[in-house]
Amino acid sequence: MKNMNEERPHGIIEPESEVEVVVGSPYKVILFNDDWHSFDEVINQIIKAVKCSYEEARSYTFEAHVKGRTQVFNGELNECLKVSSILEEIALHTQIIS
Repeated sequence: MKNMNEERPHGIIEPESEVEVVVGSPYKVILFNDDWHSFDEVINQIIKAVKCSYEEARSYTFEAHVKGRTQVFNGELNECLKVSSILEEIALHTQIIS
């Protein structure tokens, strides 16, 4: 078997590539900011949906408020659908992306 380097023309350098490999959890739940819900309502619903701490939920809420959106969960599609459904119980706007 020939060495692969022998088959390349001399003088050609291939750039190194960084490949990001996603394993297992290809889906994400995005929560969007709105002008209708209070911070406390959103925080409590995030805690209910993703079972995180108050501090984490407050951080997600603040990021959505400032940036317009935040990723609150990642996982398998069926888990993301459950999280999204719980957030939407109080008419929060969400999106599942892959």
